[in-house]
Formats: sequence, C-alpha cells, structure tokens
Amino acid sequence: MADTVFRLRIVYGKTGRLRHLSHLEVARASERAVRRAGLEYALTQGFNRRMKVAFGPALPVGTAGLAEMFDLWLRRLVPASDATEALRRSSPEGLMPVGASYVPEGEPSLAAALTLADYEVRVKGAGMGPRVLGEALDDVMASGSLESFHKGSTKVYDLERCVPEGVRLREEKGEAIFDLTVRMGEWGALRPEALVTEVLRRAAAGTAAVQVTRLRLRREDVSA
Repeated sequence: MADTVFRLRIVYGKTGRLRHLSHLEVARASERAVRRAGLEYALTQGFNRRMKVAFGPALPVGTAGLAEMFDLWLRRLVPASDATEALRRSSPEGLMPVGASYVPEGEPSLAAALTLADYEVRVKGAGMGPRVLGEALDDVMASGSLESFHKGSTKVYDLERCVPEGVRLREEKGEAIFDLTVRMGEWGALRPEALVTEVLRRAAAGTAAVQVTRLRLRREDVSA
C-alpha cells in the first residue's frame, strides 16, 4: 500500500463518564475525531475500504484509561504535535489525546506487542482496615488461582501467570488502593475488579465502591 507509509501512534485517555463506552464505541468516536481533525488518513484495501486504524487491547466497559493507544496510518506526513493538537480540538473531553509519535511500519501491532497492563483499583466504603484486607489479599494470592464468571462463562486464571508482579495494597484518605500488573495472553486477561471483589468477599467487607483505572500498557520485553 503505497499511501500508508506514515504510522502515527496516538495516546489518549478514556475518563469521566466516557469510561462506560464499549471498545467499539471508542473506536467509532476516535475515527470521527480523526475526520473532524482533517487528517489525511489512509484507507484499507478491498471492496469495503475504510480508515486504516488499529487499536490496542480493549479496555473493559466502566474502566478508565490514562494512556490508551491506537495507530493511524496517514497519507501525508505532518508533525506529530500538530496532529495531536488537531485531534484534541475535535475529541470529546473524556477521550482526549495526550500525545502522538511516529513508529516504524514494521513495528508489531499494539495488540500483539502490549502484553502488560498496569492498574490502580480504588475501593471506598469497605469498612475494613489495611491489615484485614492485606490478610485477605495474601489468602487469595496464596490460593494460586481465581475463578471468574463473566459474560455467561467461567474462567480459571493462574494468578502467578496473570499477575506477574504481585499486588500492592496501600491506603490513601480512607480508600484502599490495589496496584497490580495484569499479563494478557491467549487465555485472555484477568479483570482486576474480579480479584479485588474476591479479596473483599474473603475479608467479609461491606458494600464498597470499586473504581478501576488502567494506568498504562507496556511491552513485557521492555523494562518498566
């Protein structure tokens, strides 16, 4: 494809009320922003040609993201800073681009390259101190696996494989905060709230509000 030589990688946030958008809705909103920005995007081949764009690993509905990514192929090279500013002017507040850079055409796809995701899970109103929650967390991790029911099916996740860097628990202004890294692979990806919900269950915590934010995506072969 002679006109798809400029591969621009855009980093954006999914925040506020727009964290409840599905992956497909995010993709459609992002493509509309590209059109409104006036960027000269490339098209795919085939009968039903469309904008050539590829998104990173899907973000679950209800989960915020601070550094999500998509690749956009352009027919004309423009400064990355100019493209970012044009996209910022045409994007809704909750899907705001924060930066962009060009990457080589031979770079692996985002979905293939980004296998680690750093999360922050905030829990408010659990009625439990860090000691009780910490003991419950240790108990869950020591079990070695976690059964999760989602969208009508049950999966069993190997915690050592899926949570390779363990889970860190801290407290801030009365909230319990869980920091963890999830590994994504052919088995899927463990939803952080599933692990935290199991911790709360074992701690016999009361009703709590759980808010999940994906802080960033990264490659496993690159140092954090």
